[in-house]
Amino acid sequence: MASIELQHVIKRYGKGKGSVQVLHGIDAHIHDGEFVVIVGPSGCGKSTLLRMVAGLEEVSEGRICIGERMVNDLEPAERDIAMVFQNYALYPHMSVFDNMAYGLKIAKVSPADIQTRVAKAAGILELGHLLHRTPRELSGGQRQRVAMGRAIVRQPQVFLFDEPLSNLDAKLRAQTRLEIQKLHRELGITSLFVTHDQVEAMTLAQRMMVMNGGVMEQFGTPEEVYNRPATTFVASFMGSPPMNLLRRVHGVREGCILGIRPEHVVLTQPTADLPPQSDALRWSAQVEALEMLGAERLVYARIGQEQIIVRTDEASPAPRIGSTVNITPRMERLHWFDATSQKRLNSV
Repeated sequence: MASIELQHVIKRYGKGKGSVQVLHGIDAHIHDGEFVVIVGPSGCGKSTLLRMVAGLEEVSEGRICIGERMVNDLEPAERDIAMVFQNYALYPHMSVFDNMAYGLKIAKVSPADIQTRVAKAAGILELGHLLHRTPRELSGGQRQRVAMGRAIVRQPQVFLFDEPLSNLDAKLRAQTRLEIQKLHRELGITSLFVTHDQVEAMTLAQRMMVMNGGVMEQFGTPEEVYNRPATTFVASFMGSPPMNLLRRVHGVREGCILGIRPEHVVLTQPTADLPPQSDALRWSAQVEALEMLGAERLVYARIGQEQIIVRTDEASPAPRIGSTVNITPRMERLHWFDATSQKRLNSV
């Protein structure tokens, strides 16, 4: 196993005035044995960064180190990494065993060692009863486990996952996430996992890099990223539904943006005898839409020109569409951002 060091990593395509820069100086240290997720929207540079660690893309500037070695100029085969892609890339004519063993055979590993490694990986991934089958006889989730098994048997220093769950349906995605968590606990191999899905990022990561436009906007634990987003982009990207970002409501200071998570807002019916609260905010809003999500409900309301989303319990009475309600944010859960830089101003 090994740590990964990214030192002011820049990626450009093309040369001279016509070049396009897609990564803008990424600095990060991934600890030995850590599981780090790179998350962001399509086109943010997350897969490019992963491919640079793998050696599939050249580094324009900066340094990438795996363990004690700078790997900028090393071929992928020299980096001691194993990669799991979005498509399974299995050999259709080979059995599961042969797919998992193929790389070891090419590396001239002894047959006895191959048998031992494949058997161990198959046991971890619950593939032992499928070793004789071909890929066409497997489900999508089983094929993805074979692809992971092929990586495991190589016993690399680093695992690289490039959106490996994108081709699976929702139920299989959730199941495979649990298997990846279990796999990391058992093997403890340093892992980088790329996804655009913030639920995957929150559930898998020990720490996460949130990417936007080739810039790493925040690097921290899921709790830090969710509870103390560094920018308005992170605040709105991490969370479903996203954080409410309000500019033109009572109580918002000039030059600031107020952020509040939908679950940190209290919705009540207007009452004439509500006691005054000088230390709290309260807004009058008109209900525009309701969304029932089983155990909870989302209320979409409008405060003047601003829309706000409120998450309520299913047991709470549903307001009527078109009705007026009171909305009170929890003061201890307010987030403040600079309206110009979009960066965080306070801690919560």
